[in-house]
Amino acid sequence: KEVMSKNELKELAIAIFQTLKQNISLDWQHKESVRAKLRVAVKRVLKEYGYPPDMQKLATDRIIAQAELVAKDLTAL
Repeated sequence: KEVMSKNELKELAIAIFQTLKQNISLDWQHKESVRAKLRVAVKRVLKEYGYPPDMQKLATDRIIAQAELVAKDLTAL
């Protein structure tokens, strides 16, 4: 919040959601190679939107953890 404006954060959230939607497969939680690809895609979006580099790993970990919580809903999209 302190580094990015509300609109920038909103755009970033939408871009991350689209990235997750495009990259998640039915078995992504069980295959490390798919999870690794997803982490790279999320990091790429964070970098593209100017997310602070020192906070990208934490953000990526949180995004993946949240995606795991809603995995059933994401694969249905």
